[in-house]
Amino acid sequence: MKEKKRREKVSVFYWILLVIVFLVFFAVLELSKNTLLGWGIALGAVILFVVLELTVLKKHGIIIRMLSWLVFFALLGVSFFVSQPPYKNVPAVDVKSPEVTEIVTVSQGALTGVYNEDKSVEVFAGIPYAKPPVDELRWKEPQEPESWDGVLACDKFAPMSMQSRNPEIVNSLTSIIGYNNYKISLYDNYKEPVSEDSLYLNIWKPAGDIKDAPVLVFIHGGYLTTGQPSFSEYRGESLAKKGIIVVNFAYRLGVFGYMANEELAEESPNGTTGNYGLLDQIEALKWVNKNIRFFGGDASKVTIAGESAGSSSVNALCVSPLAKGLFRYAIGESSGITPVKPYHTFRSFDEALESGKTTLSDFGAKSVEELRALPAEQLVTTTADNSAMTVDGYAITEQPYLTYEKGNNNEQALLNGYNSHEANVFSLFKKVDKDEYEKTLLNMFGDYGYEVEEIWPFYSKELDYKYIVEQGGEAKGTYDFILGSTWFGYSHKRWSDYVASQQKPVFFYYFNKDNKSLRANHGGEMPYAYGNLDAHRWLYDESDYALSETMMDYWVNFVTTGDPNGGELPEWTRYNEANQILELNDSPRMIDDPYNSIYPIIDKAQNEYRSIQ
Repeated sequence: MKEKKRREKVSVFYWILLVIVFLVFFAVLELSKNTLLGWGIALGAVILFVVLELTVLKKHGIIIRMLSWLVFFALLGVSFFVSQPPYKNVPAVDVKSPEVTEIVTVSQGALTGVYNEDKSVEVFAGIPYAKPPVDELRWKEPQEPESWDGVLACDKFAPMSMQSRNPEIVNSLTSIIGYNNYKISLYDNYKEPVSEDSLYLNIWKPAGDIKDAPVLVFIHGGYLTTGQPSFSEYRGESLAKKGIIVVNFAYRLGVFGYMANEELAEESPNGTTGNYGLLDQIEALKWVNKNIRFFGGDASKVTIAGESAGSSSVNALCVSPLAKGLFRYAIGESSGITPVKPYHTFRSFDEALESGKTTLSDFGAKSVEELRALPAEQLVTTTADNSAMTVDGYAITEQPYLTYEKGNNNEQALLNGYNSHEANVFSLFKKVDKDEYEKTLLNMFGDYGYEVEEIWPFYSKELDYKYIVEQGGEAKGTYDFILGSTWFGYSHKRWSDYVASQQKPVFFYYFNKDNKSLRANHGGEMPYAYGNLDAHRWLYDESDYALSETMMDYWVNFVTTGDPNGGELPEWTRYNEANQILELNDSPRMIDDPYNSIYPIIDKAQNEYRSIQ
């Protein structure tokens, strides 16, 4: 009797273990984007294992059963490795067998796009705007694109620019834990390719014959080291439905886009190095100015926009003499390089050159030619930090704030701002107590840190956004608040002050809308402003869609006239008429900037840098 009960317990444990293994492995297949082949092999292995257990294995001892488990796990391993997701270019529209547009002829040749589901928007994806920057063109200024014969089918996004990639399971877990936007699908079992050959742009236009439409050119973020224009939050379909043309594009990133080297500067006809990604952006704008009329756009009505590092890039284009005349208005979201010493995505030329030396050292290379001989997949592993632009004397001729003080900046009107919880996602893995908080203030502001602490003691702000990986600490809420004020708020404050002092229209926002996804963290405004809530509609409610409509209307009005106001929209007061900013929430309204008490202290710390330049 005891032996029978023991066997029954073993049998129950055995079946429970099998169910757990089954569920865990199928979760791994889904999160890793494995193809249906893997699911089929794994399911077959499970069925076979169950049948053998019920008919044969139960008659044998522990050794045979253990061997059967080893065979079972081996079959699961085989199913995992033979069903790795293939590389596949992302379709331009989420429509099976979309209808093809009429032929459009641009300067390089003829091309077609595809219609969206209701045929209200035409999408042209993967249009080359420069020669592939490969082989001898690696680390050189972008070259004009080559022509092609026949009709180019522009129905898929081109590969993303070369960058380090996480395993798909890590990306999936990030979507689950960080964004809450993961969805199970049978149509996403592939990986988006990466390549040095990535200088392509994408266009969303209202369907049919349009003329003289305003144009919005969007620059994606990602710390100048990651990102891709195919991302659902960057697509322009919703804005195109409102009558404007939207363009986005890829540009060189990381070591390929921002490495500086004296040898490269010497071989350049313009003496430039370190800003190849920025030069790509300028080349894309040149292409738009030359060709957008073929899509019904007006080259004299171009607005540039960007988020995070894309916003820093917009700021750089506003001070670049090479971008003069290529656009008229600018939209900057959550980053800028206007402080005397910018807090991110910008560095001195000497720092850039030192980073270039590190890259050479990483691979034991003695020359640029030796680096050019290395495969891109190897180069992207460099330990050097190539996530910043620099004053190269060509694309950027001086510290950006000096260009603004001289009034030589390019934008005729500015819409910009930041989110209420910008810094939170950047400090998730850092625990901050009172001592760490005080040390941070001194590191950031020098002796002026004591003034910040007097206004905002370590216990002033609660940490109201909490995640599984959040390390917390008694001072974490205030710490994140202060970082948000410097890295993001202050950059936009200075940008707005400079442009407003030139009597140009400035519209300053503060995004503070909670939701089930990114909330008001860094990047949280993106799906609202560009109308992409539907990509993850289960995370949003009616109030989110209402705010998105309001923000899209503001953005479209600004692109069209340089003023976001119009119709029944809540009034957005010009920043140079009232020193307030627009809170973007359920009921948009003008408010005092939450960081007003800190800005004067940051000014003092920044002036210390000015005095030593």
